[in-house]
Amino acid sequence: MRVLFIAEIVGKAGVYCVKSVLPGLRKELEIDFVVANADGATGGFGIGKNHAIYLRKLGIDVITGGEQIYFKKDMVAHIENSSYILRPANFSPAAPGRGWRYFNAGEERVAVISLLGQSGFDRVHASNPFTYLPELASKARRETPYVIVDFHAVTTAEKYTMFHRADGAVSAIVGTGTRVQTNDAAIMPRGTAVITDVGRTGSRDSVAGLDPGPEIRKFISSMPERSADAWGVLQFQGVVLDLNPDGKAERIEPVTRTCKEASSDRTGASD
Repeated sequence: MRVLFIAEIVGKAGVYCVKSVLPGLRKELEIDFVVANADGATGGFGIGKNHAIYLRKLGIDVITGGEQIYFKKDMVAHIENSSYILRPANFSPAAPGRGWRYFNAGEERVAVISLLGQSGFDRVHASNPFTYLPELASKARRETPYVIVDFHAVTTAEKYTMFHRADGAVSAIVGTGTRVQTNDAAIMPRGTAVITDVGRTGSRDSVAGLDPGPEIRKFISSMPERSADAWGVLQFQGVVLDLNPDGKAERIEPVTRTCKEASSDRTGASD
């Protein structure tokens, strides 16, 4: 099983990169299954219904979110009937949508679990992911050996603690949340592939995928200001996971592709 996990898609530039790169990359690398975090796809904050549908049409099998999954009002209703979108599983059971599901990948099944970390998310009150994951992983492995976790968290300490906690219980834990790709992709002793953060898909020359100007002014003045899309040096980032039939990871390899921006084709679904 070969899985492509696309780094967090940020803004229209990120959507453009997916449109430009994914179709060819899927064929080039012979990808069986595609997961993408899109917690910032719409304006850098959350994901709207139109962007979700558009990204699905571009070839993404599963879209995961994070603390911003409900930032766009139309997602609250849309996620209930969209099995390909996952919100964090450790949100309240009363929250719209699902936090994990089984998906078909050819003749195989894959379980994808979305979890939110505890540090750095003051506006969100999720349950402890360390108590949630073992039970979810055990349930998932009753149906398939292939279990992939998106751990959307901020601190490296929390992520590495989760890596050791879950080693051998899942196929891969892919870190998201900081939008900067880390240089520590590895396979843990019991066969779980890990990376602290898979990075971002969108503008490299930016502040977390956003135009630096407004972000600088926010730090200087402490006043709220609307963020803007950034278009400097576009990159598609992610990792490729090769999983053995027993569900253990054989390889995890970061992938980066530069997107040639065409100023007349900044296309994608509307916000």
